[in-house]
Amino acid sequence: MTETSAPPVLSASIPAIVLVRPQMGENIGAAARAMWNFGLDHMRVVAPRDGWPNPSAVAMASGAGRLLDEAQHCTDLPSALADCDFTFATTARGRDLTKPVYSPEAAMKLAAEKIVSGQRVAVLFGPERAGLENEDIAQANAIVSVPVNPRFASLNLAQCVLLMSYEWMRAQGEVTHEVTEMAGTDWAKGAEIDHLARHYEDQLAEAGFFFPEHKTASMKLNLRNMWSRMPLTRADVQMLHGILRQMVRWKEKG
Repeated sequence: MTETSAPPVLSASIPAIVLVRPQMGENIGAAARAMWNFGLDHMRVVAPRDGWPNPSAVAMASGAGRLLDEAQHCTDLPSALADCDFTFATTARGRDLTKPVYSPEAAMKLAAEKIVSGQRVAVLFGPERAGLENEDIAQANAIVSVPVNPRFASLNLAQCVLLMSYEWMRAQGEVTHEVTEMAGTDWAKGAEIDHLARHYEDQLAEAGFFFPEHKTASMKLNLRNMWSRMPLTRADVQMLHGILRQMVRWKEKG
C-alpha cells in the first residue's frame, strides 16, 4: 500500500476511485473487487477509520488484492486530489451547494470525454454511516446523484462503487447489450423458410384447413408473414418439419 507523502500521480487513462474516511475494511475490499470487475484499478483511501493497511480489506478483496497493494493512502482529501483536474462527488442527498448534478451514466460519459482530452478525473465516495460531508463536496467540481428509492436512499459503499464502475465500462463502449447464443446451429436461410412454409401449406391444404376457399390466399399470406416474423434457426426448421411429418404419420395410422 502506497503512503502519500508527495502528491499522488494518477494515470490519465482511468478515473481514480477515492474512498473518503471509509469505516469498514470489508467495504474497502468489496469496493476493490467491484472496481476490478469493470477494469478500474486505481484506488485512493483517505483517512480510513481503522488505519491502513487493513487485513479485513485484504481478505474481502479476494482476487483484487493487487488493487489494495497499489492503493494510495492519503491523510486528507486535498492531498488525494492534488493531481486531479476534475472531481465528481457521489451523494444521495440534496445539498445546499450550487453544482451541476449528473446521473451515474452521464457522469462517466463526461469523465471519459475529459480523460480523452488529457485531464485526470477522480470520483469521491463517502464513509458508510453518513456519506460525504459538505466540506468534502465543496472540493468537487460536480455531483453524481443515483436515482434511488427516496424512502431508502442509502447505498452500501461497495454497491455505489460497483454502479459507477459499471457505468465507466459502458462509457468505454465495452458493454454488449444483446447477444444470441446459437448453440451449434445457424440462422435459417430464406430458401429453408420457404420450403418450411410450402410444407405446411401443402399439408394444411390436404387437411382442409384453408376454408372457405375465397379466404385461402389471405390465410396463406398470414402464414407466410408469421414464418417471416419468427427468428428461426436451421435446427428450428428441421424440428418443425419433423413435427408436421409425425402428425401426418399419426393421423394415417388412425
